[in-house]
Amino acid sequence: MIEHIDRMLRHLLISRVDHLTDETQVRFQPPDEDWRTFVTNLSRLALNVYLVELRENRRLRTNERFRTEVAGLALSELAPRRVDLHYLVTAWSPATPNQAIEPTVDEHALLYRVAAVLLAAEPLKPAEIYGRGSLPPAFPPLLAEAELPTSVLPDDGFPKYAEFWGTMGGRQPWRPAIHLTVTVPVTFDPDELGPLVTTQMTGLGRPEAADIRIVTWIGGTVRDASGAPIPGAWVRIETPDGSPVHTAETTSQGRYTVDRLPAGRYRCRVRATGLGERVREIDIPGATDDYDVTFD
Repeated sequence: MIEHIDRMLRHLLISRVDHLTDETQVRFQPPDEDWRTFVTNLSRLALNVYLVELRENRRLRTNERFRTEVAGLALSELAPRRVDLHYLVTAWSPATPNQAIEPTVDEHALLYRVAAVLLAAEPLKPAEIYGRGSLPPAFPPLLAEAELPTSVLPDDGFPKYAEFWGTMGGRQPWRPAIHLTVTVPVTFDPDELGPLVTTQMTGLGRPEAADIRIVTWIGGTVRDASGAPIPGAWVRIETPDGSPVHTAETTSQGRYTVDRLPAGRYRCRVRATGLGERVREIDIPGATDDYDVTFD
């Protein structure tokens, strides 16, 4: 996620700040002696956009959960947390000061233009920064239409600024910086609650008509004798005479799902490596939501 924010910031600055024309002028490495050498060899003004800190934004925290359905499974997903990315943006000139050249003035001018662009762009909107339909191929869908909370030049500044420059080594002088904060979501993998059992009545005429059909989505968990779920188990639903109807494989949580089964009696045949095979007779619709199989 953070790398996409980095690239978006670089794109924003290059596309809207004068004198910045390519990616070599906006980089994210520490502003230490190696960076100074890089700028000198670059022979052009450059911006250092350094991520100095990550903090959870507790004001935006919520414990809300959302329920969704995927492939017949009921999923529960915790609402995203929010993390503040703290950047320090500094401007650098490759020129050496002398009586005719004062590179610090050029750095200040660049820093001012960067501040103006960042202030005008808050909150950051990826779809507007890249242009609708022009997002990078791997850009996270969660961010595509988002409005990312942004703070530019806060009143209290960056509280550990002196300490920060003290860690850069060499004789790096203290220099002005733009303190930029971008808030991004942190998502979590959903939890499987279990299969959804859905009964759909279709037909013409009265409910008791002979052409009514019941279609059901079923699922269950395959476990070993200790009760632990078995991932990668082979599951086949077949008719009582052994004709295959549907085949599935258990997930990492040992769950399987099968959909679109007309009402009737079936066999659930399960094979697990090293444990052999188990067969269970099932009725659809049944008295239970889960059709579990245990290798006891």
